[in-house]
Amino acid sequence: MITRHEAYPELAKALEMKNLFYKREDLHPYGSHKGRSIPVMIDTYISQGASHFAISSSGNAALAAAFYVEKLNQERPTAEEKVRLDILVGQHISTKKLRKLEQFKNQYINITMHDRPLQTLFAKTKDQSIKGLRQSTDDTALLGYAALAEELLEIPNLQAVFVGASSGTTAQALAEYFDSHTKKVEIHIVQTSSCHPISDAFVDDQLLDEQSIADAIVDHAAIRKDAIVKLLEKNGGSGWVVSNEQILSAQELSRRHAKVDISTNSALSVAGLMQSVYVGKAWSGSVACIICGD
Repeated sequence: MITRHEAYPELAKALEMKNLFYKREDLHPYGSHKGRSIPVMIDTYISQGASHFAISSSGNAALAAAFYVEKLNQERPTAEEKVRLDILVGQHISTKKLRKLEQFKNQYINITMHDRPLQTLFAKTKDQSIKGLRQSTDDTALLGYAALAEELLEIPNLQAVFVGASSGTTAQALAEYFDSHTKKVEIHIVQTSSCHPISDAFVDDQLLDEQSIADAIVDHAAIRKDAIVKLLEKNGGSGWVVSNEQILSAQELSRRHAKVDISTNSALSVAGLMQSVYVGKAWSGSVACIICGD
């Protein structure tokens, strides 16, 4: 097991649930659940001859890529064997995240700021020698989450998983894994008041339009939407949209009843669970919230 899952009976009691677990992906060695997928993508393309990668990200995916490329390069003694990584960040990246990324900056890992980092990635990867890392469109990204699904199934009588979703890659991978292994586990995706293209398929009410304090949910294109909606309809899951007030309430609930401080992005799963319980959802078994990281 790479990350632990922890039961919180007091938190479950506060939500009038039977069993509630946190899957602590914030404790992953590469900083978040993206550490499951990004290394698998890089390894796959290295096996096909790639040695130069680029990623448009201002958060966990970029950090996972930087962690892994640094690890690879420590194991490669000569300059010719080194892997190169270009990280393209936006102008509005948080100071905290930029500081984390800049710790990895060296002659092989380059970090640059752009007005439109994704468009810059498209232009850069026209050079066939540079491989772009895009979880939102590349199904290779799904492969790395099989291990996460296997670990989640170690939770006794797991019936539902709540996860914050931007592109929805993690949710799709988990749903496909459980389905292929004939495991009936509901997947619930949670999105924010400022970015909710996938959850829109499940939410009928008028949505609050505000700038969310959970800044990792940014994928408005939602290329995986159709596939995810079909999977969630099949496994009994749903999509939820949470406000800043609900995110803050989830953080406070976690501090009070689980004694765990979680980031605004990690709190999405808990906020979605709180909302589902409020409207009457209930489970006889265990529910897991993925605590994804910063």
